[in-house]
Amino acid sequence: MDEQILYQAMDELIKQTPTSFYRYMYKNIPWHDRMIGLIGPRGVGKSTLLLQRVKEQQGDGKYLYVSADNLYFSNHTLLDLANEFELYGGTHLFIDEVHKYPHWSRELKNIYDSHPSLHVVFTGSSVLDIIQGEADLSRRVLLRQMQGLSFREYLEFEHGIVSPIRSLEEILEKDIKIEDVVHPMPLFREYLRRGYYPFSREIGFYNRLQRIVSLTMDVDIPQYADLRPSTANKLKLLLTIITSLAPYKPNMSKLATEIGVSKNNIQDYLVLLERAGMIGQLRDSISGLRLLGKVEKVYLDNPTLMYALSETVPDMGNVRETFFYNQMRVNQSVTSSKASDFQIGKYTFEVGGRNKGSRQIEGLSDAYIVKDEIEYAYLNVIPLWAFGLNY
Repeated sequence: MDEQILYQAMDELIKQTPTSFYRYMYKNIPWHDRMIGLIGPRGVGKSTLLLQRVKEQQGDGKYLYVSADNLYFSNHTLLDLANEFELYGGTHLFIDEVHKYPHWSRELKNIYDSHPSLHVVFTGSSVLDIIQGEADLSRRVLLRQMQGLSFREYLEFEHGIVSPIRSLEEILEKDIKIEDVVHPMPLFREYLRRGYYPFSREIGFYNRLQRIVSLTMDVDIPQYADLRPSTANKLKLLLTIITSLAPYKPNMSKLATEIGVSKNNIQDYLVLLERAGMIGQLRDSISGLRLLGKVEKVYLDNPTLMYALSETVPDMGNVRETFFYNQMRVNQSVTSSKASDFQIGKYTFEVGGRNKGSRQIEGLSDAYIVKDEIEYAYLNVIPLWAFGLNY
């Protein structure tokens, strides 16, 4: 059968797939669900995660991994594959980069409705909208958003240093340490510069990361948001402006004037950049729903991206804030604070360097100073690196 070429391609990839390290998301996916969508920015390890799952279960022959841009799909459909796969006893179909397949949402809906015994896991760009596509998949798909490496994951991935995930409450108990690491600061500095993406070991790392940014801006966002080339160019100009200023409080009117669009367009563009993993937006909590709150600050998405895109060495104060927000947003709702830098539930956080004072949080309960360049916690002072152990 024609599907044999897909099995051959899968076998070659499986041989090259390491299983010595698993991303945090691996244990967070309920693999027994009928249809799961794993979305996230380019380069964070979605394809490897799928291949690891298939490699673990490959023995019974009922698992198949395919990439949606395989030449097989030049004269076959996803639905054709699902029909044939289940006919021959297949039970779990893994579709990588589904956004590269035309009419992906409609065919996934057809597969879900016509094959109730088939389990499907797919990956896609974080710009994809499963509700606004050709078919509303929101009632059928369990969606998971995957981020880049945490500091904790980087230690294991790059240096073989295994440390457990720590909850926010455990971090605030001030008894945090990394097993077998006496001085975490050199490792932390290394992580900030290049540790967020799992391909940091590769030669030409920054060039590859810049290429990923270019593909995201030139291909992903325009294609899946159905933008004209002129609009895509405005998005790139907006990212350039943000790179030079972030983190900063956005002036929507001024930004609109600088790139030549309406004020309302700026808000939409920022959301697209955020969903694509290029920026993060810190909102207030007045509305009670963080994602509907007013944007108080715009950040580049992560410190490694700051080092890759900045023409000069990034300001360390900006890097510190970006790290805290980037790491803590995965498991917590992080909002702006009227008195300080960040609010997480009842807790207030002021982020700074070794000499950071406590003036901003004086008189506040459940308030902490988060300091860089220190190794241990004391009183209400927590080392910045400790917040990288949260996932």
